[in-house]
Amino acid sequence: MPQDKVVIADAPLRWQDIVAVARHGASLSLSYSAWARIENAQAIVRRIVESGERAYGVNTGLGALCNVALQGEQLSQLSRNTLLSHACGVGPVLSDEQTRAIICAAIVNFSHGKSGIQRPVVEALLALLERGITPQVPSQGSVGYLTHMAHVGICLLGVGKVSYRGQIVDAAAALAEEGLAPVQLGAKDGLCLVNGTPCMTGLSCLALADATHLLEWADIIAAMSFEAQRGQIAAFDEDIIALKPHPGMQQVGANLRALLDGSEVIASSKGIRTQDALSIRSIPQVHGASRDQLAHAARQVETELNSATDNPLLLGTPEDFRVMSQANPHGQSVAMAADLLAVAVAEIGAIAERRLDRLVNPHVSGLPAFLVSEPGVNSGMMIVQYVAASLCAENRQLAQPAVVDNFVTSGLQEDHLSLGTSAALKLHKSLENCTQILAIEYLLAAQAFEFLKEQRFGAGTGRAWQLLRERVPAYLQDRWLAPDIATTAALLKQPQLPRHVLPALL
Repeated sequence: MPQDKVVIADAPLRWQDIVAVARHGASLSLSYSAWARIENAQAIVRRIVESGERAYGVNTGLGALCNVALQGEQLSQLSRNTLLSHACGVGPVLSDEQTRAIICAAIVNFSHGKSGIQRPVVEALLALLERGITPQVPSQGSVGYLTHMAHVGICLLGVGKVSYRGQIVDAAAALAEEGLAPVQLGAKDGLCLVNGTPCMTGLSCLALADATHLLEWADIIAAMSFEAQRGQIAAFDEDIIALKPHPGMQQVGANLRALLDGSEVIASSKGIRTQDALSIRSIPQVHGASRDQLAHAARQVETELNSATDNPLLLGTPEDFRVMSQANPHGQSVAMAADLLAVAVAEIGAIAERRLDRLVNPHVSGLPAFLVSEPGVNSGMMIVQYVAASLCAENRQLAQPAVVDNFVTSGLQEDHLSLGTSAALKLHKSLENCTQILAIEYLLAAQAFEFLKEQRFGAGTGRAWQLLRERVPAYLQDRWLAPDIATTAALLKQPQLPRHVLPALL
């Protein structure tokens, strides 16, 4: 069961904690020690302001304006102006759960007590999550950070639009309805809100959840395609798989053996060919490699989630402090992780497309052409393979790394950029495409089972077939296929179902 409460204290958070709050509505709160860290850093900011010591973003301009000294009321005005001027994103808005994930990651960043943000600002962010007030954040415009959190920040001022109770309303109206006052910003608050890597990190946490779920389904659906094509099970022999000890490959091999256990189709097909095509016999190697890259990406994202990514960072106490300008907001690690995971996801879709093509191709399938009983008058499942090929082509484009692109911003001051938010967003698109590809393969493999059902299927594959048949009937003659794909894709997004097919799924 999803957790219903996440508390930020002293222990590192997991990516699953962000998903619990952003997607499943778990409450988020801070422990006494976390609040103490925040208040200590804010006290350092107050001491800097009182002393007049120059510190970037506290009492200076930003970016290329870092040598412009500010004082008095200018400090609060700078914070407000920072949010307003940086809230210049374009394009379609993020989903509510994506914006919530970004807010969660920002609060985690502030909880380290190295930023200097005021406690009431953090409390206002928590209130957005608790009260279901979700800023409308344009998806495009970030070269790493800044614009997305600026659109969140202006809503704290009562500016901009929010999603609230199923409608898009003015931020000021939603705050008033909940009895919340716009925040009063102080020195560095504006910079704290737009700085760091919460955007790419929060988005990547959601992507990790989706990728984990999708790779479980990929094994189930691949096992069905393997069985429908009467694969040679020797390729998945435990002793053979163990000779190449990549962890992901071992997991996939075990999953496939369990899914196909007891299959009369597989038993009766032993020896019908010397070896299968690579897309059939290399499932452990390919799926396993993607699992290993997912594990690597998760380590990178969780490390970033539990890092202090502001600039400048405030160390020490108000009596003995250091203000350190550095580059922790640079999101290279997350950008690379998201890019790598996009490659891994593209490969899962690519091998799935090769498997499903073999299911509909009468030259290699041993099944009726395009999986329909009367081919000719019926086109059958011919064109869904075209759709899968199109999605694979798009995923190859999305697999082009964002992190290797580079541009110069802020008058040469910001002259190397991670493009981590772009990497995370294209990963989300790649995952959606891969979901559709696997839905098509699932649909075709289940249809292939209709021609083999005189024999018993595997322990897991048989359950997967029945699960789909509860929602999508067998394809007896041509019908409108788009709803079948949509229904199957929706099935793949249900979180607990892989365990229903194979409770011991790794």
